[in-house]
Amino acid sequence: MQERARALVPELEAQEHRLILESFGPDDAWRLGSLLVELARARGASVTVGIRRGAQRLFHCALPGTSADNDAWVDRKCRVVERYAESSYLVGTRFRAKGRTFEESSRLDPDRYAAHGGAFPIRLRGTGVVGAVAVSGLSQEEDHALVVQGLERYLTG
Repeated sequence: MQERARALVPELEAQEHRLILESFGPDDAWRLGSLLVELARARGASVTVGIRRGAQRLFHCALPGTSADNDAWVDRKCRVVERYAESSYLVGTRFRAKGRTFEESSRLDPDRYAAHGGAFPIRLRGTGVVGAVAVSGLSQEEDHALVVQGLERYLTG
């Protein structure tokens, strides 16, 4: 697992360098969130989608089959993005690449922080990270992949 994590880090870093926005406001959150919901429905995926800018929640949608637990996962993953300014999957993968776990090594409360895939920074060119977009309900790899696919389509659409 450690070797797989080491190999994955550059790919995750490349995604973060590539998926940068020019601007982001409430209307953008609605478009991105709606796009993620459409992608999830097309897959038949039961997920919760959340988008925030700073402390403000700009978008939230819980599809059938989700629960309040998914809301909590979205919050915990977004806190990792806010703290590290990187995707929750990249943060967790970096710990695994060193043969450690986020939960044991970060010294952060696991009830408040989860370095599992699914939350991605909303990064503005010339500004930096201003928020996070998150998905919860699938495996961490699939949550992350759904967010990345959504951001890629949003940027090209």
